[in-house]
Amino acid sequence: MAGPSAPRLVLAANRLPVTVRVSAGGRITLAESVGGVATGLLPLLKDAKVRWVGWPGAVEGLGLSERTRLDAELRRRRLEPLHLTPHEVEQYYEDYANGVLWPLLHSFADRLPLEPTGWSTYQAVNERFARRLAAVAAPGARVWVHDYQLMLVPGLLRTLRPDLRIGFFLHVPFPGADMFRLLPQRDEVLRGLLGADLIGLHTPGYVRNLLAVASAADLSSVVDGPAIRHVGRLTSLGVFPMGIDVERFERLAARAGKGEAAKTFRRPHGVQVLVGVDRLDYTKGIPRRMLAYERLLDVHPELRGRVRLVQVAVPSRDRVPAYRSFHAEVERLIRRINGRFATTEWVPVHWIERPMDAESLAALYRAVDVLLVTPIRDGMNLVAKEFIASRPDEDGVLLLSEFAGAADELAEAVIINPYDIDGAAAAIARSLAMPRAERRLRMRALRERVTARGVMAWSESFLEGLDRAAVIAGEARPRLASSLEIDQLVERVALSKRLVLLLDYDGTLVPFSAMPELATPDEELLALLAALAGRPRTAVHVLSGRDRQTLGRWLGALDIGLHAEHGVWSRQPPHGPWRRVAGGDTRWRKRARDIMQRMRDETPGARLEEKSEALAWHWRGVDPDFGNRQAKRLEAQLVEEVNDETCEVLLGHRVVEVRAAGIHKGQVVRRVLERESVGTCILALGDDRTDEDLFAALPQDAIAVHVGDGESAAGYRVAAPADVRRMLQMILAIPPIRSPRRGPPRRRAQRAPASRPSRSGTRRSPPPRR
Repeated sequence: MAGPSAPRLVLAANRLPVTVRVSAGGRITLAESVGGVATGLLPLLKDAKVRWVGWPGAVEGLGLSERTRLDAELRRRRLEPLHLTPHEVEQYYEDYANGVLWPLLHSFADRLPLEPTGWSTYQAVNERFARRLAAVAAPGARVWVHDYQLMLVPGLLRTLRPDLRIGFFLHVPFPGADMFRLLPQRDEVLRGLLGADLIGLHTPGYVRNLLAVASAADLSSVVDGPAIRHVGRLTSLGVFPMGIDVERFERLAARAGKGEAAKTFRRPHGVQVLVGVDRLDYTKGIPRRMLAYERLLDVHPELRGRVRLVQVAVPSRDRVPAYRSFHAEVERLIRRINGRFATTEWVPVHWIERPMDAESLAALYRAVDVLLVTPIRDGMNLVAKEFIASRPDEDGVLLLSEFAGAADELAEAVIINPYDIDGAAAAIARSLAMPRAERRLRMRALRERVTARGVMAWSESFLEGLDRAAVIAGEARPRLASSLEIDQLVERVALSKRLVLLLDYDGTLVPFSAMPELATPDEELLALLAALAGRPRTAVHVLSGRDRQTLGRWLGALDIGLHAEHGVWSRQPPHGPWRRVAGGDTRWRKRARDIMQRMRDETPGARLEEKSEALAWHWRGVDPDFGNRQAKRLEAQLVEEVNDETCEVLLGHRVVEVRAAGIHKGQVVRRVLERESVGTCILALGDDRTDEDLFAALPQDAIAVHVGDGESAAGYRVAAPADVRRMLQMILAIPPIRSPRRGPPRRRAQRAPASRPSRSGTRRSPPPRR
């Protein structure tokens, strides 16, 4: 844990906002990085209580003393270096982050490697970042994690430091659910993101995509407005389009406009200038831009010799095979265009393959007639905003792809579809011929918007949103039991004279499965239940909504009590016969079956299960959004047309159930406790609404544990079935006390349930028990 001087805000990104240069003589110099995350967050470092954790770059050539001096200088600047080995950089950064996550997040399935590598190293590096952040941050501090290289950090850090306010910002697009499901590690990545209090994205479309992914994931996540509930936490989502340092670009442009640099791109006289400024990346749409420019020269021969395309391409990831082949493709297109149209006095494409300093870029922006920002997928694209900030003359045209995040903000630009080559060529021609009055009208509106939403406004808006999200999460989040509380609970249970365990099955002992039939008990669970059943003075009962045939097939060999269909059928240990111990009026059955069968036929993937006293409509195999809508429709129809004093309708975890009135797990509690004496410790665990009936029927001194999200009257809460199993293993690890019985057993006094279910299946919860 950090000391009293620890920072109140800690930033985390793959790279530190400085570039480390080592001269041949071993002299170390630090230069501020330009662009992207570095430009956006550097102003925050002016606050003495802010730190930045990140990789300082490749410094393997430094000796121990030089490395120590470098680290000391970085920390003096409030930068916390996290050094990576060449192997880690290759596996975590190049192979997985850029080789797998980058194409997937940009929706380029064809760019994914056939055999992805680097996942284990990506996990390990994210763990290193999380541990460093946990060590640096002050109690209750804000931690702001950035971008796709660190998508696991929020969840890992939440485990280490639950007191922190954790924000995550994704600077690239977030794909749709169909694309995200291609990622083999999709569940782990999503769990990592959902450790944050607030996830920020550039556009509303990216937020919708993330909500759809969470809804479709098999993580028991629940979409709740612009937020996601997962394992007892509420993660808010927000739209925060990133801005730029407008004043900086205005100063650079003013300086460039007074010199000759801005004029160099207009020679010879009368030539209009098109400009593209991009990282050499397949997402930027450079080949299609070249094809559109070629089509322009074909369709408008009068423009030959009168227009010039200056393409600035910053080299990128040349060690990744996909980038090397992309580079070759771009060069081939440029050679073709220049070969077709060039004259001794005019070259159509001027290719600059190197980084340009900020002042040269500002000069280029001042000289351009039309800036081409035509990615086929881009998170935001700050080049468009830099161009706007560099045009205090209110001239120039921005031609912008609709697939750049900036298009959501910059509606006054000329918006194009880069996949439409003819349309893009026509838009370029229209932009070149645009009257000055229209150019100024558009640019003035663009400048007002970009100036009002600069980088400092962006960062302040996100951090304010993080504070609000953390408060909302604290208020809305059902608190998980701490490790200390679990330890104390286990000790109390394990040291009792006699123990009765009342265990739900699905969602409590095993995770939910896409098909209910596949949620079979694994060997670990069977061994655990057998050990508990063999523990002295311990009785184990499994209460489930499943039918008796399934429970008998899965768990019948164990010396435990089994209770099927929420208590309609019971089998007492040791290995007793199944007995029908409850029943009800089933006149509702035919009407309910007709409605549920009709809805099943209208919902691909849904299925209908028939039980003795219930009908269950399962939609675990249905598209989540569609299935949720259909389930609500079905519930409403059943309540309106079937629900009466003979039955009740329940909406559970991807299931709608109609059951005979008066059938619930609370009845099982009374039958089990008739056999128990005073002093017996009762521990009940369940995860859904049917288990609330169980909790309501418990004696006041019993212990109830709810698993997962949702409202509950239970006094304790754990996140998942894995936590339940760990708790049961801990009980086994403590030997029961030996206490001889004296005299005949005294029967446990029964009490009436704290509440009764209504006909709709809802009920008022009793006060939590501890």
